Amino acid sequence: MSGSLLVDGIGELVTNGAGEGPLGIRCDAAVLVEEGRVAWVGPSASAPAADRRIDAGGAAVLPGFVDSHAHLVFAGDRAAEFAARMAGAPYTGGGIRTTVDATRAATDDELRATVRRLRGEALRQGTTTMEIKSGYGLTVDDEARSLRIAAESSTETTFLGAHVVPAEYADRPDEYVGLVCGPMLAAAAPYARWVDVFCERGAFDSDHARAILASGRAAGLGVRIHANQLGPGGGVRLGVELDAASVDHCTHLSDADVDALAGTAHRDGSGTRTVATLLPGAEFSTRSPYPDARRLLDAGVTVALATDCNPGSSYTSSMPFCVALAVREMRMTPAEAVWAATAGGARALRRDDIGVLTPGARADLIVLDAPSYLHLAYRPGVPLIRQVIRNGVVQ
Repeated sequence: MSGSLLVDGIGELVTNGAGEGPLGIRCDAAVLVEEGRVAWVGPSASAPAADRRIDAGGAAVLPGFVDSHAHLVFAGDRAAEFAARMAGAPYTGGGIRTTVDATRAATDDELRATVRRLRGEALRQGTTTMEIKSGYGLTVDDEARSLRIAAESSTETTFLGAHVVPAEYADRPDEYVGLVCGPMLAAAAPYARWVDVFCERGAFDSDHARAILASGRAAGLGVRIHANQLGPGGGVRLGVELDAASVDHCTHLSDADVDALAGTAHRDGSGTRTVATLLPGAEFSTRSPYPDARRLLDAGVTVALATDCNPGSSYTSSMPFCVALAVREMRMTPAEAVWAATAGGARALRRDDIGVLTPGARADLIVLDAPSYLHLAYRPGVPLIRQVIRNGVVQ
């Protein structure tokens, strides 16, 4: 639908820009949308005329959530693995290969249906931007088709051919790394914006990860990395070395890791160039220790929150759930968690047009069925997303 749209009667508007406090809050506010962009933000009483109007009725309005880490292209189910963990079995990452087998056997339409289902779930819960990784194909053809399907639902697509070493290369990891850096990357790169590696024991060591990420960067892809989830390691510092946009998980950090992230700070005080993306859904679903967000924030590191939506270790598409976990389990304030789930996610994707509600930004808004953003953590598990507007279009 063309024409301008006015959202007014907003009791509490989170802009992540000019306004009160770290969230740039404006009260009794309105937002004018034109051609999919925020055209004006100001007091409801001064709102300009528009072709259409939505009255928020005193509710809170936020930028759409930015989920910067998700694995949606897969087939199969690992509910039994989850049940085993809840009964005491440890999480090792080994179940990834189970999903690889199912994904390779699935048709394009079956994979497409899963992506659309999960993307729809996330949108209804306020996620207007969602990164989507490959990583469950692990052959040249399956990784390329995974990214082609992902690109139908998102412009933020990530090549994760280095998720684990597949069974057929178990005794030849160097040969598999060569495949990832060569033919697989060449086939996947046209459909990807990013390259990623699971740099972890049982997956890829720092040397292999460096080779893969450097090859991806040479092919024009931005760098991301799974780092320090299962234990200490060199992944975080490798990500900083390679100017990664984001290092993800960050569960087990040394002082040197935190210092390396803090050392990427922008001179203007606007945070760090490399973002620490925390994924509390994974800790919830694996009964693992939660990352210490407070330690990172106090060191000046920019923090993002994301779902890690995947069939094994974090089968949730709910950013509100992750906000609540971050507040309850990771010592984040509600304001810090909401910022991390919106503007922080945008920073992890090196975007400045999303995660904010300021003139010129993409018009991604969520209207809560609540008077304040505080209710996202205050009322966990309650469906508080009343309305979603994405790119200026009511969903």
